[in-house]
Amino acid sequence: MKNSQPFAAIPMRRVGPIKITGQVLSEEIMVPMATFESPLWPSTNRGAKVSRLTPGILVTVVDDRMTRSVIVEGPNAEYAHSIMSALKGYRSELEQVVAKTSRFTRLEDWNIQIVGKLIYIRFAMTTGDASGHNMTTQAADALLEWILSRYPKLQYVSISGNLCTDKKTSAINGILGRGKYVVAEMTIPKVVCQHHLNTTAEKIVQLNIKKNLIGTLLAGGIRSANAHFANILLGIYLATGQDAANIIEGSQGIVQTELQGPDNDLYFSVTLPNVIVGTVGNGKHGDFVQENLAMMGCLAERQPGQNAKRLAAIVGATVLCGELSLLAAQTNPGELMRSHLRLERMGRDNPSRHDPSHYEPSRDNRSRENPSRDNHYNEKRTDEVSAC
Repeated sequence: MKNSQPFAAIPMRRVGPIKITGQVLSEEIMVPMATFESPLWPSTNRGAKVSRLTPGILVTVVDDRMTRSVIVEGPNAEYAHSIMSALKGYRSELEQVVAKTSRFTRLEDWNIQIVGKLIYIRFAMTTGDASGHNMTTQAADALLEWILSRYPKLQYVSISGNLCTDKKTSAINGILGRGKYVVAEMTIPKVVCQHHLNTTAEKIVQLNIKKNLIGTLLAGGIRSANAHFANILLGIYLATGQDAANIIEGSQGIVQTELQGPDNDLYFSVTLPNVIVGTVGNGKHGDFVQENLAMMGCLAERQPGQNAKRLAAIVGATVLCGELSLLAAQTNPGELMRSHLRLERMGRDNPSRHDPSHYEPSRDNRSRENPSRDNHYNEKRTDEVSAC
């Protein structure tokens, strides 16, 4: 009997191009997304089109780290506290322990919590272009061995203490960091909101307050105020070989909106403190993954860590596009469901009809090269779709 590996086939298409600016990259990018929720492609594509009608989405990668927490146990809390203080004097030694486990892993810092006689040590590290789950675990193993050998009164409890916090909702990840901390922001002219999002800036600002902020507060959300970050994250994670379960902490993010300037333009931002992505490592060897990463310029020769930061920036910009489109749709009664029914029916009848990868750049490029032609903001609307 032939030994073969079964695979789950998930539809995958491209959205964009998305116009992104910032220190990490400044260009227009097509982005792959794998999902069974077919309206997600044209919906995110609508946000991508808006990005091309503005100076672009400014993306900033604020921080980059991967974490692993360990648990050890001492005879009492007094002894645990003495260990907490003593480790501060061994930073150089601990850095050397980590560096020996991989040429790309570096110790950034650590945080200690004491519960009774238990000591929870949350190590934070950089891991180059890998997302870093295994690299931080390997380094934590080495750190544990060093700590236990130096302090024989301590006992091993676990290599993972749930303070990491891996694939679970928490407050600590947003506060101390886990993954790449990404902020994507864009200012959208009032006329673009009206002609390409079928709404107003005022309506989006009010909906963000009443739905994302107050609604999430009532639901008991933790460090999160958004409509559907998880949808876009999952689509990109599956298309680029990421650990899809990391959308749990990844989807904990915040949308900020406000009116700006005398014309009441829309400032729209998404903050994602826990984008956990890599461009090398487990899951990145499939042909379609390599093709997608190469298409986005994430396999180029760069300093270690820069390709992964580039991917995280692209993720942040794409999340903004999808979030903007959904909130715009939900300002209009009935639009969400009408769009779902229409787009899903179209997808069944003609799967290629709404493939965003069929984008024709010449139309938008003509508008940018000659803004006076047919009014840049009143370009024919080809993607009036809502979200998911």
